[in-house]
Amino acid sequence: MKLHALRGRAVLACLLLLPATVCAQGTRADYERANKLRDKFQGLAINVPERANWIGTTSRFWYRKSVKGGNQFVLVDGATLAKQPAFDHERLSASLSTATGEKYTAVTLPFPSITFVDEDRAIEFVAAAWTWKCDLASYECKKLGAAPRGPQRPGGPYDGLEENPAEFGNDVYDGVAGLSPQGQQQRGGAQGRGVGQTSEQLPDRAVSPDGKWEALIQNYNVFIRPKGKTDASPLSYDGSEGNYYTLASIAWSPDSKYVAAYRVRPGYRRQVHYVESSPADQVQPKHSQRDYAKPGDVLNVAHPVLFDIAAKRQINIENGLFPNPYSLSTLVWRKDSRAFTFEYNQRGHQVYRIIEVEAATGKPRTVISEESSTFIDYRPLIPNPRDTGKKYRYDLSDGREIIWASERDGWNHLYLYDGATGKLKNQITKGNWVVRAVEKVDEAKRQIWFQASGMYPGKDPYFTHFYRIDFDGGNLTAFTEADANHTVAFSSDLKHYVDTWSRVDAGTVSELRRTEDRKVLLELEKVDVSELIAAGWRAPEVFTAPGRDGKTDIWGIIVRPAGLDPSKKYPVIENIYAGPQGSFVPKTFSAYNAMQSLAELGFIVVQIDGMGTNNRSKVFHDVAWKNLGDAGFADRIAWHKAVAAKYPYYDITRVGIYGTSAGGQNSMGALLFHPEFYKAAVSNSGCHDNRMDKIWWNEQWMGWPVGPHYSASSNVDNAHKLQGDLLLVLGEMDTNVDPASTLQVVNQLIKANKKFDLLYVPGGGHGAGGAYGQRLMYDFFVHHLLAVEPPDWNKEEAKGESAAGRDQR
Repeated sequence: MKLHALRGRAVLACLLLLPATVCAQGTRADYERANKLRDKFQGLAINVPERANWIGTTSRFWYRKSVKGGNQFVLVDGATLAKQPAFDHERLSASLSTATGEKYTAVTLPFPSITFVDEDRAIEFVAAAWTWKCDLASYECKKLGAAPRGPQRPGGPYDGLEENPAEFGNDVYDGVAGLSPQGQQQRGGAQGRGVGQTSEQLPDRAVSPDGKWEALIQNYNVFIRPKGKTDASPLSYDGSEGNYYTLASIAWSPDSKYVAAYRVRPGYRRQVHYVESSPADQVQPKHSQRDYAKPGDVLNVAHPVLFDIAAKRQINIENGLFPNPYSLSTLVWRKDSRAFTFEYNQRGHQVYRIIEVEAATGKPRTVISEESSTFIDYRPLIPNPRDTGKKYRYDLSDGREIIWASERDGWNHLYLYDGATGKLKNQITKGNWVVRAVEKVDEAKRQIWFQASGMYPGKDPYFTHFYRIDFDGGNLTAFTEADANHTVAFSSDLKHYVDTWSRVDAGTVSELRRTEDRKVLLELEKVDVSELIAAGWRAPEVFTAPGRDGKTDIWGIIVRPAGLDPSKKYPVIENIYAGPQGSFVPKTFSAYNAMQSLAELGFIVVQIDGMGTNNRSKVFHDVAWKNLGDAGFADRIAWHKAVAAKYPYYDITRVGIYGTSAGGQNSMGALLFHPEFYKAAVSNSGCHDNRMDKIWWNEQWMGWPVGPHYSASSNVDNAHKLQGDLLLVLGEMDTNVDPASTLQVVNQLIKANKKFDLLYVPGGGHGAGGAYGQRLMYDFFVHHLLAVEPPDWNKEEAKGESAAGRDQR
């Protein structure tokens, strides 16, 4: 049957059966409007400031802000309150254009940040793949060298792949000293360096603090020799291919009398194999593999060993306090050489300890032991709006006191410990709110500067605010008060700070304040959204409703099409990412969000943080424990129903859902476990079975050992339950999630005789599909939720569309 006949039949059915429904959607004009929305809105919000950057120990700072047509750098003196352009943008753009052969203007400079150098007489920045230095008197710009390469982070935007590089363990990108399966040691060499590391990347010896000795690895053992000599004497004899010492773990005591090191028993080296079907440089496919540990794998196990240099004596350390490590942290000596410490994360992430080993005897003791019946979020507590760990440690007076973070009272808070006795001195922060990050510890004044959220009842519990508190828990001082999400940049002397805040439904404001009395000294910027609103922009609505328990507020946002007609009904599409490592609903102002383009096709698009995600109470978070298949759906469905009760045009009989990575697992899971509510799903790069995915993320939330609960949450094992319409998207070269995870879903769907769609992207990585995949998702929802056929993109006149859609990526 011809396309126009199909379209006519669908429209007729729409008119006859659903008279109140939006019928005139899914047209080429709708797609064009949606695809041009980013270009239409971007740049219309004026004076949006980025984070302030203080210049060294001075009273001056710079920031970048949006202006008509681009951006401008601003310089402010906190002492004089003078505010001016950070440099002559016209001269610099002209000079850089000449130097690069590209065309730049004063407001389209190709770099987002600068560094003042040469006593502020010049700036450095990265542009056109080079590091540049421009003199601010002559405006001559010179290349300094190739731009530094940042850390490689294959993966989706919220997968939380950053791990502590100082951990000697088994996280995805650890690889330090060959202790993880991902950085397996080349044990045939003397130095014990990881695969892919060259002799230029790691030294071949560890020199003592007094400069007299060198420790090195020979024949898998620790040797020592006078500095500059070639003959070395063994300190250990128990190293071997199957139980080897590592150079990178060697830690000298400050007095040069002792060496501590890890001896490593290697585990199983799992590899994921890839076939790149369509390489750009040859006709035939290519094969490759990468190390990739998965839940349940036998891991590398490190054990600390101590050596007395004068006696050339090995002191073995009993492992009763750290018997089953998932990871051990770097060995760190006390400044007075009395002992060294390391942190022990037990397999299963339910026990986390600080261990101290006495130098004279090698006797270990537990300084702090954190234990949980569910999981301990062992990742570092760092400022990150979406991906937040809970571990924080700060040693005071060479370990005589320790500041420690814990969720033991049900909320993430700070505690003060006696490091000598291991006894708790006092809880520093307390209440039904969470510490999100520590900015600074002032040892002299015994104060902590920190970020927290949830302190104000009835307000958005995810908004970040900034505070100071004394070690004893007294004198809690707030530095932010606006009902919004805050970013604060303190001067080096803490006398001033720049407070920048916004909400998704309120534009950005930035102020310079004095710390002493929080007084506003200068309003730096206040966003102007008049042109944005005139262009048809509509802020998302923040919506809250009780979750599954009928009392816990669930927070989300609602994005509507610009031309919404309240008398009609609109299908709903949920953008989901329910990874327990963070919270994901946007909290700050943005002129454009990709959900707006999808809404323009005739949908209402929403995003929700359900139970099981992070940054709330421990009880809220624990919903994910051994149950990632839950994904907060009970809370999400309750939220949807509350929206529908308030807005009759919100049609919960036609609900779609899409997501990537963990969101890909979630979106397909919606059809498997809640087909009574969700009708259509797009699942991109899903980690569909937690036994198939990276070890740290999955054992963190699903626990160890692997048990039947892994199967209960598996989209593979539950694929036969599929109801509704499903589009799977897979990149064959995905190095984040094993591509076989999606193909195993495909296998089970075929066996179950289920109908589904699959986009397999040759050469594609995590989140593959690009503009083509975006348009395919649009077509999928238009067809299944709007009940109309999308345009025939294979017709000649449709050829130009895909380029127009590329900005959606």
